[in-house]
Amino acid sequence: MTTTPASRSTSEPTPDSTSESTSESTSDSTSEPTPGSTPDSTSVEAVDAKVPWRRLVPLSAQHVLAMIAAPVSTVFLAAGTLKMSPGATASLLSAVLLLCGAGALLQSLGVWRIGGRLPFVMLPGGAATALFLQIAQEHGAPTAAGAVLLAAALLLAVLPLYARVVRLFPPLVMGVTVLLIGIAMIRVAARLVTGPDGTGEPRAMLLAGLTVAATVTAYVFLRGVWRQTSVLIGMAVGTAVAVATGLGAFTPAAGSGFALPAFLPFGTPRFDLLAALPLLVFSLTTLAEITGQTVLNSETVGRTPAPERDVPRVARADAVVSLAGGLFGTSLMVTSAENIGIGRLTGVRSRFVTAGAGALLVVLGLATPVSRALAGIPEAVVGGSALVVYAVIAVMGVEMLRRADLSGTGTGSLTAALALTVGLLPLLTPDLYAGFPGWARTILGSGVVAGTLTAVLLTALLGRFGPKSRHPAPPDPHARQ
Repeated sequence: MTTTPASRSTSEPTPDSTSESTSESTSDSTSEPTPGSTPDSTSVEAVDAKVPWRRLVPLSAQHVLAMIAAPVSTVFLAAGTLKMSPGATASLLSAVLLLCGAGALLQSLGVWRIGGRLPFVMLPGGAATALFLQIAQEHGAPTAAGAVLLAAALLLAVLPLYARVVRLFPPLVMGVTVLLIGIAMIRVAARLVTGPDGTGEPRAMLLAGLTVAATVTAYVFLRGVWRQTSVLIGMAVGTAVAVATGLGAFTPAAGSGFALPAFLPFGTPRFDLLAALPLLVFSLTTLAEITGQTVLNSETVGRTPAPERDVPRVARADAVVSLAGGLFGTSLMVTSAENIGIGRLTGVRSRFVTAGAGALLVVLGLATPVSRALAGIPEAVVGGSALVVYAVIAVMGVEMLRRADLSGTGTGSLTAALALTVGLLPLLTPDLYAGFPGWARTILGSGVVAGTLTAVLLTALLGRFGPKSRHPAPPDPHARQ
């Protein structure tokens, strides 16, 4: 099921401490085939191979179908939470589709040291969107837009220290972060169904339940690329049921033809470091995810993984597209490896296929009838789909924690327990820190920030002074699986 960047591969190999500048000198030999080369270069030719147009278009369309549910669902979650008009929703969806397309083109083709030149697509981060909405609700949408710009700038700034920063976010810390994000967003998604007061109308609850049921049915009984679009199928079924039964209304925004999305839709961004802290911390955690998925994608297409060279390139593309996203009202844009399954299914490893998918997404983003029609989906349907998406994020956090050492002989279980407690307290008792100073409320009142910082600090402190546990050796990023 296409969900969010939290569904990325979370294998986090320890990066080589070799600087990028050193590895850059060897990049030509690992990325370009040479005459009389070894068999390994044949696999490199596969990722760089051109695909005929008659095959490129349908193959690229498959990638679009596999990822389209993520931008649609996250946009409608944002629009419902921020009470955006249908026209504003359509403009935001156009912006997201354009940025997804630009990101896929940048990652697939690469420009200088920006883009991994691997078959990647780009999505609006589901977890990042959750934090964006949290900031928007507490401090206003202009502050949330400013937080995106600050987080993207921070990601660019720390890349020279990549090897050191990524070690702060082992599976235990990532698991706590993603689990807390999932739980927090289930609460937000539920308000789309029940309304701000938390009292749901039976018709809205029924429509959301039918949407969830349709999504689950599609996921269970469909296969291949159609299974990956189960969230989108659930939204389509829920909308059709709403129109047919009167449980909801389909009201697309007016407009036709082609148009550009609105620039600075929330006004001039405001920069508040404390308010932006949730996204700033999250932008650092993405380095661990980028490492895992870059290695996975490299191995899938037959290229020898070189995280010290490729991860900064992938992260730079994420940051550049996210900077643009902050100016068009979106949250952080993140590279996704969810399309790897399609490459395995079709046997086509060419990065030009995902570049073609990027071009198709740009066309969809400019075609306002598409975005304006999608903007008419009933709010309860969006809420039902969002419940599925963010429940999956929470479960993925549990899966990450399973990869950590939570045995009774080490400190991992205590670290996870205390970090989750600190993170869940503001969700379960919203007024707990009401009497604290503003800066303390900003940090402690965000369950994601408080829980993540607690996990990072305890991992460092207890790992040094606590009883030693037997940790499995980190995987070698250069080893073939």
